[in-house]
Amino acid sequence: MTNKALFYAAAASTFIAGVLHLAIVPMYFTLMPVDLTIFFIVSGLAQLFWVIPVIKRWSKPWHYVGIGGTVVLIIMYIVAVPGSGHPVGELDIAIELFQIVFIILCSVIIAQKQSSNE
Repeated sequence: MTNKALFYAAAASTFIAGVLHLAIVPMYFTLMPVDLTIFFIVSGLAQLFWVIPVIKRWSKPWHYVGIGGTVVLIIMYIVAVPGSGHPVGELDIAIELFQIVFIILCSVIIAQKQSSNE
């Protein structure tokens, strides 16, 4: 995968995860408490925003923060859904897969930046 393709693929993966997080809100609006609704809106918007640092190729700290934030979202999901005995849905799996792809691609981007600086 070319360097440019890595950035676009990472941006696309976080964008899709963000859109899916936002899609949960209208689907379950009447079933979710307000704090959970706010969580999905904020996390979805944050993931949509993260397209900018990835596409613009901002510095490595932005990639580390993006990876860290995504890891936190995955951990929160694992604790809140399967960890609490709730069923895992297809939408959940899709979101988690796109987030994992984002982490992998950003890690590759960071590794390439480090190898080109050496």
